[in-house]
Amino acid sequence: MTTMQTWTAVAHRGDPYRFRENTLASLRSALDRGADAVEVDVRLTRDGVPVLLHDDTLKRLWEVDRPLSALTAAQVTELTEGGIPTLAKALAATEGTRVMADLCGGVTRRVADRVLDVVRQSGAEDRVYYSAGAQSLLTLRAAAPTAELALSWTTTARPRPALLTALRPHYLNYRFSLVGHDLATWVHKEGYLLSAWTPDTGRSMRKLLALGADSITTNRIDTLTALRKAGGAGAPLS
Repeated sequence: MTTMQTWTAVAHRGDPYRFRENTLASLRSALDRGADAVEVDVRLTRDGVPVLLHDDTLKRLWEVDRPLSALTAAQVTELTEGGIPTLAKALAATEGTRVMADLCGGVTRRVADRVLDVVRQSGAEDRVYYSAGAQSLLTLRAAAPTAELALSWTTTARPRPALLTALRPHYLNYRFSLVGHDLATWVHKEGYLLSAWTPDTGRSMRKLLALGADSITTNRIDTLTALRKAGGAGAPLS
């Protein structure tokens, strides 16, 4: 009997080739194109409101050369004409869908608490999981013992066992170019799921699926979901 492979198609910052990244329009477009989950970048405004922005300033996307940390949520709304959504609005717009919250910048206990509070108040604890580097996730883990974590790792060197014991991640999350047979085998042998970011060609995606990737995060969600429609995999992981 053949077991159907399962994997999760994650839209990186929504559908950024059609709409500006990390906007509600981008998230909705990704879901319309069949994404199983959306990845969003989360930072805090000066007054502690979690919003969706990858960079530490508004310059690249919004042509406003101001650091987010110096602006209140109201100022961000005014400067971007509402273009940068709060995490609360993003969770409302993606109701029922998995959300990978990538915690950008250093995560202090204040950042962790503010993000977790919004997720809790939104009733989204069962569908939001968190990605970041080791130190940020250690802070988050201390604040949320049961949260689902994806440890982002940028080298083929193995994470220390003590770190993995402390974090208890669900996913090990690698840049796609690092993933090879030995790494994929080790991740699964250790009992973790393998996540990769951000392949944007069908060839790279197919390679990852052949290696047994459990989750792929891409800027080209249409290409990835087309693989599923063509019979490249089964249903997404729950």
